Amino acid sequence: MGSRFRLGRPTALAQSLRTDATVSEQLLWRHLRRSQLGAFKFSRQLPIAGYLCDFVCRSARLVVEIDGGQHAMQAEQDRTRTERIERAGYHVIRFWNNEVQDNIENVLLRILDSCAHPPAPSRQREGE
Repeated sequence: MGSRFRLGRPTALAQSLRTDATVSEQLLWRHLRRSQLGAFKFSRQLPIAGYLCDFVCRSARLVVEIDGGQHAMQAEQDRTRTERIERAGYHVIRFWNNEVQDNIENVLLRILDSCAHPPAPSRQREGE
């Protein structure tokens, strides 16, 4: 459920999103923090391509987004967001809140697989 920010440093917004994390984000973070998943280091609410991304593994160039029901009605905005983040050289995977809450083991396996098999670096640069 990462947010778009306009100008300046998004520090206050990122802190607010971390403090007010959804139940699904809190649950997933318990498994990702302190390099618990395959020794991959994750950060929360990291800015990429003008968006605050829910979870990011820089070494694997992976963005993990957790989507609530409102995302069903904003598919076009999510597509644009994913394209911009991918142009910045990251791979984006998305999970619904209920996937995280109902099947965390499968979610973790999919994240680990994505970390272990990162996408090839993008040859396209931002703005091209």
